[in-house]
Amino acid sequence: MNHDFSRPVTGHVPVLRLGDVLLVTLQGDLHDSTAQQLQQDIGETIVGTGVTGVVIDISGIEIVDSFLGRVLAEIAAQASLLAARTVVAGMRPAVAITLVELGLTLPGLRTALTTEAALDLLAGLDPATRSGGPRQESR
Repeated sequence: MNHDFSRPVTGHVPVLRLGDVLLVTLQGDLHDSTAQQLQQDIGETIVGTGVTGVVIDISGIEIVDSFLGRVLAEIAAQASLLAARTVVAGMRPAVAITLVELGLTLPGLRTALTTEAALDLLAGLDPATRSGGPRQESR
């Protein structure tokens, strides 16, 4: 089956389980009904499986508006109430700038540069030490 990821997300966003973590990958725009369904799916999956973490990969998102920022914050708040931590992975610099400009602090959300680093963060590992030691700053 071919997928066109350049289209806006209008249907169902898959929620994948990786051990004790749910992985959600957002691609394109998230519409009201899709966001509401995603929140419901994440909540039901946390309750049904007892996972302790949620990783939301937004590397496929070009622009974040106040709606998407609110949805991310609501997912994190809901997950926290259900005893799961949320990490947003793959945020682009332009997205971070937009969130700051909109005044969105996203309480309850931790961030990581990559999905792998987000999984490490939820596992209690320091992503900076993954490659055999702390990262060295180049001079």
